[in-house]
Amino acid sequence: MMQAFFRTHKYLLEHLNVSVRRGLMDDINWDDRLIGVVGTRGVGKTTFLLDYIAQTYGSDKVCLYVNLNNLYFSSRSLSSFADEFQKTGGKTLVLDQIFKYPGWEDELVWCYDNLPDLKIIFSGSPLMLADKEVAHFNKRAHIYHLEGYSFREYLNIETGSDFKRFALNDLLQNHVAIATDIVDKIKPLAYFTDYLHHGYYPFFQEKSNFLENLLKNINLILEIDISYLQQIELKYLPKLRKLLYIIACASPFQPNVSRLSNEVATSRATIINYLKYLNQASLIHLLYEGEPEPLKKPAEVYLQNPNLSFSVARGEVPLEVLHKTFFCNQVGYRHKVGYSRKADFLIEDQYLFNVGAHPDPPVRANKSQLTWLASEMEEIGKGHEIPLWLFGFLD
Repeated sequence: MMQAFFRTHKYLLEHLNVSVRRGLMDDINWDDRLIGVVGTRGVGKTTFLLDYIAQTYGSDKVCLYVNLNNLYFSSRSLSSFADEFQKTGGKTLVLDQIFKYPGWEDELVWCYDNLPDLKIIFSGSPLMLADKEVAHFNKRAHIYHLEGYSFREYLNIETGSDFKRFALNDLLQNHVAIATDIVDKIKPLAYFTDYLHHGYYPFFQEKSNFLENLLKNINLILEIDISYLQQIELKYLPKLRKLLYIIACASPFQPNVSRLSNEVATSRATIINYLKYLNQASLIHLLYEGEPEPLKKPAEVYLQNPNLSFSVARGEVPLEVLHKTFFCNQVGYRHKVGYSRKADFLIEDQYLFNVGAHPDPPVRANKSQLTWLASEMEEIGKGHEIPLWLFGFLD
C-alpha cells in the first residue's frame, strides 16, 4: 500500500500548478518536528503543502504526502503507518485532512515521542483545534493559519509581480513612499473591484462558476466541518444556515441576540455558540469591545471576507460594506481588530481607524489622538490618510 501512496504523491507533484508563493511559506519554522497548517475550505492548504514538498524535496522519497480521507486508514493506525514509513527511510510525512482521522491528536503525540527522526506536517480545519485544551499535544505542535489570498498575493498573480509584505508600523510611518513605489509599477485600483468579488479564494483561477463553487464550499463547511467537529445534529443545520444568511444580508451589524434567537427559533446561548462556530470556521469575523470572553456578546459582526457577500447575500452589495469587510479581513489576519464607539475599528487596542471617503476636517477621537483613515479609491495617501488597498500588503 505504501507504493500506492507514493504513486499518488508523484502524480500530484507532476500536476502541481502554483500561481504565487504564499507569504506563510516564509513564516513557518520548517525545522520543527510537528507542524500544523490549518485553514478553512478553499484557501489552498493542499496546494500549499505540495508546493513545500516540491520546493524542499522534489521527487525524493524521504517525503510522502498522504490524504487521511483514504479509506485505508479505517483499518490502519496512523502511528503504525508512520512507523513503517520511517523504518523504510522516510523522514517527512505530510498528512492532509487529518481531522477526518479519529483520535488524531494522540496518534501524533505518539509519533512525536517515539519517532524522533520523523517530521510530521499536517493540515485540517481550524475548527479541529477550537476549544481544545490538550496540553500534551499543544506543547509539541506548532500551529499556523493559512488564509485566502491577500490583495498583494492576488496582484502578484494577476500582474506577474513580486511585491513584498509590510509590517503595520512600517505602513503607518511610510505609506506614501510604499504606495508610490507600487503605483509606479502597476495600477492597484484597476484590480481592486475584482479582488473584492472573487480574489480571496484560490479557486477563482479555475474555469468554472466561482460564486457557485464558493456556495458549495460554504455548505460543506456548515454541513461537515461545523456539524461534524462541533457535533451539531443535522436537523439543526437549517438554523445555522439561516443565521449566516441573516448576517450576510445585514453585515456589518451589532447583533441583538434576543431578536436573533427569535428569528432563528433557538435559544440565546445557542446563538452565541453558533456565532462562535461561524467565526472559528472563518465565515464571519466577530468584533468585541474590550477583550473577548466565552459568553460575551460580540459588539459587531462582519463576514470574514468580501467574496462571501456576493455568494451568500447575492444582490447589490454596498461598497461601504465591501470596503470595511476588506479592511477587517486584511488587517485581522495578523492584528487584533476591535470594536470602537469612536471610529469604525480599533487596531491592537491602539490605532483608531475609519474606512471611507476623505474627511474634512480630519477627525479626532480626543484632544491627542487623531483617527487614521483607510481612504477609498485613493492611489496615494497623505498624513493619517492611507489608501484602503494598501492594507492588502500587510505582513
